[in-house]
Amino acid sequence: MNHPAKEKSLPNKKRKLRDREATKAEILDAAEEEFAKSGLAGARIDAIADRTGVTKAMIYYYFNSKEGLYQEVFQRLARELNQMIHPSQLEKLPAEVALKMLVRSAIAYEASHPHRGRLWFHEAIQNQGKYGKLSGWQESFVCLVNILERGIAEGNFRQLDPFLTAINILGICVFYFDAQKNLNYLKPERELLSQEMIEKQTQEAINLVLGGVLLHTEKSCRV
Repeated sequence: MNHPAKEKSLPNKKRKLRDREATKAEILDAAEEEFAKSGLAGARIDAIADRTGVTKAMIYYYFNSKEGLYQEVFQRLARELNQMIHPSQLEKLPAEVALKMLVRSAIAYEASHPHRGRLWFHEAIQNQGKYGKLSGWQESFVCLVNILERGIAEGNFRQLDPFLTAINILGICVFYFDAQKNLNYLKPERELLSQEMIEKQTQEAINLVLGGVLLHTEKSCRV
């Protein structure tokens, strides 16, 4: 026996779920911009509501509080970063190849989200990394440390401090984007965020990183 009312309700539930997820994503996008601009302390829910056309009550319904919304922004950020790095795939590759791919992926991630560096800046200054720690972003950093340790164990990388070297590599990948507004005036004719310049920066970063860690620096760093 058919149940038309029940069958009809299923598409409605799916549509409501899609609408819910789309609304949450829109709120997160607007919140990310607001938090990047002002941090947790200075961000205003009113501003996020104005950006999305969603009521403040709806924002609180989805995220409970400004802190809950802020934490979800960082969790989404970390998920996207860890998905782009793909630690499980890199573990199967030789350390040198894995390191090249990680640097390229990290720069591609920064190029896709050039304002996220400001989020980390505000998080460090205002919250001493509390919410960043809870996000799970460390997975990609641990992946980098593991690649360096593996390269050293294989005899291909110099005897480095993997933790400190990973921090330095991270700086190479992100500084270009975090300081882009300050660097523009040095070479105004160069469009630092153009696809051509980002590709050049990616290759220069790979050359610098591999030149610094390889035991035999005469090896080609080109990919």
